[in-house]
Amino acid sequence: MRKDVINSRVHKEDGMAKPKLLSTHKLFEAPRKLLNEHFDVDYWEKPGRPPRAEVLARVADKEALICLLTEKVNDELLDAAPKLRIVSNVAVGFDNIDVAACTRRKIVATNTPGVLDETTADFAWTLLMAVARRLIEGDQLTRSGAWAGWNLDQLCGGDVWGKTLGLVGFGRIGRAVARRAAGFGMRILYNDAIPVAPEVAKQLNAEFVERDKLFAEADFVSVHVPLLPETRHLISAAQLAKMKRTAYLINTSRGPVVDEAALVAALQTGEIAGAALDVYENEPKVHHGLVGRKDVVLAPHIASASVETRTKMAMMAVENCVARFGGKKPPNALNPEVL
Repeated sequence: MRKDVINSRVHKEDGMAKPKLLSTHKLFEAPRKLLNEHFDVDYWEKPGRPPRAEVLARVADKEALICLLTEKVNDELLDAAPKLRIVSNVAVGFDNIDVAACTRRKIVATNTPGVLDETTADFAWTLLMAVARRLIEGDQLTRSGAWAGWNLDQLCGGDVWGKTLGLVGFGRIGRAVARRAAGFGMRILYNDAIPVAPEVAKQLNAEFVERDKLFAEADFVSVHVPLLPETRHLISAAQLAKMKRTAYLINTSRGPVVDEAALVAALQTGEIAGAALDVYENEPKVHHGLVGRKDVVLAPHIASASVETRTKMAMMAVENCVARFGGKKPPNALNPEVL
């Protein structure tokens, strides 16, 4: 039996101190309650993100870490935490974690997949509708006091009903977006490294096409791929140039998937009609060429931000840690081979 498992059982049986854990966010009530039952927790309680130096100092004596996408779990952090046994990311994406570095040290890395799919799909549609129907411009006009009343050509946008939706990436979230498109009578095109089974495509009324065809024919291109070396700047000047001048780009995946400088150029020259983004290439910085544009909707990385979903994500992160110190395999281990 592994030494860490024996130790965790001893803690419970003889009243010894609980394993020490650093949480870089105070979490929500339910996951916090569960976490406190099993661990001696050091929470970052202040507003905003903890400074890097603070994280490195606090993690030094910890056996577990619960973190957000904003914390880089790399050699620097891992070297500062020699007792660490698990890194539990409160996110489905894990591009902030050097999984290979964790594996070399026999540290389990985990994420929170599945629970945010529907909420993120909802928000992709929120962005799509907002940019197509110029909702942000309308809101600003109404609040300004300058609105003079209804007019025939005032803030005319683009229809959604009956248009073509192109999905770049057709995993759980991409398929959830496709299900919602059925209510708008849309033609659905998708591209993915691995096409789905024919019966799934038929059920969703989705057609697999090559990426160039998707960009050329879609009225809305919605991006749902993970950030990998091969997906960085997947949406480039070349791809944007293939889009219709009346088409819109929606991104709720990861910021570096889109070349923001190329996107700004495409908007400036009218190659596409608009864009709606929840994530950014150099987050939290936003390309200055996007900020002042009326044809762009900008959201602060909130696609999964419902109370219900974020609570589920935090709870899953806690459950991964509880499993690790309870002698069980964390259900969302990214590198189970270390166990």
